[in-house]
Amino acid sequence: MADARYDLEGGCACGAVRYRLTPPPLFVHCCHCRDCQRQTGSAFVINALIETDRVVVLKAALESLAVPTDSGRPHRIFRCPSCQTAVWSEYGGLAKLRFVRVGTLDDPTALPPDVHIYVRSKLPWVTLPPGVPVFEAYYDSRKLWPAASLDRRRVILG
Repeated sequence: MADARYDLEGGCACGAVRYRLTPPPLFVHCCHCRDCQRQTGSAFVINALIETDRVVVLKAALESLAVPTDSGRPHRIFRCPSCQTAVWSEYGGLAKLRFVRVGTLDDPTALPPDVHIYVRSKLPWVTLPPGVPVFEAYYDSRKLWPAASLDRRRVILG
């Protein structure tokens, strides 16, 4: 899955923050949980899961803010200090894995969701595409993630 030439770039709305993903993400979630709806002000969020050291900050530093979650587990959102665009998050206190907001990519169409999660709280007018796995809550990544992504996750999580 890793390709030395692979990279996707993105940034915030004002251009003060720029980043690059190298290599492709481990997996891409479209999350419909109430926390994501509340924190984005939208129906869902699309996050690309990738190792923290594979996200290269090209321009500017981000600021983080801890936000409450329904689970009670830590969630830090990293934002541009100027325009406050949420660029990525860290969940559960795990700083080795980033959840990059796909909408901040220069080409957000490059990373369609691999899975839709927490559809128990999906807004009723949102129609899900056929052929993409759907889960009422979370799922077993060992059953869904590609082998190469599972290997990369083992390296960072031990």
